[in-house]
Amino acid sequence: MTADDLFLRRLVVFLSALIYWTGVWVQARRVRKRIGRSPNLKPRGGKEKLLWGGWFFVIAIWMGQPLWLGTTKLWPGLQIFEPARHTITLVLGLLLVVVGYACTLWCYAAMGNTWRIGINRKEKNSLITQGPYRLVRHPIYLFQVVMLAGVALLLPTALSAVILLVHLVCVLIKSNDEEVYLRSVHGQVYHDYLSRTGRLLPKLVKE
Repeated sequence: MTADDLFLRRLVVFLSALIYWTGVWVQARRVRKRIGRSPNLKPRGGKEKLLWGGWFFVIAIWMGQPLWLGTTKLWPGLQIFEPARHTITLVLGLLLVVVGYACTLWCYAAMGNTWRIGINRKEKNSLITQGPYRLVRHPIYLFQVVMLAGVALLLPTALSAVILLVHLVCVLIKSNDEEVYLRSVHGQVYHDYLSRTGRLLPKLVKE
């Protein structure tokens, strides 16, 4: 892996984290302005606080790892896995990051003012079933995983694998909580929606 190649990988990963989470902040401000209140930014309850802790860990490593990489040999988790230092991992990683973020913006557009971060059980928003939600119930989480898979290809380290795994666990817990809430709000309509969609991947066989 040449110095230029490593610099490009580090730059792409850092910018992907910066652009993604700046985009979340912009989206939160946009929705707040439109609905006149917070889009549930404050975690409610112990489980949501733990999930936020997990996501802050993911964000810190996602954004920090490109800066720390190569600055210390004391942390084995920051060592590049040499067999993965191939041009194909650079190209594929870049593609996953770009496609993942572009599709995230598609999700924002589909959700409009119903976009939320946390769950407020006093709210009853419309059920979004168009765009990516036609096939997948939690496409934003799916595309976050896609981006982090791209990060793992760009910077194939133990830490990249760890944050991908931590994020996937958080996503599965959060999506399950959201589905329990949505069942209580939308009843049979949501049950029908569950039968024809997958949680993170399209359902091949409908119930």
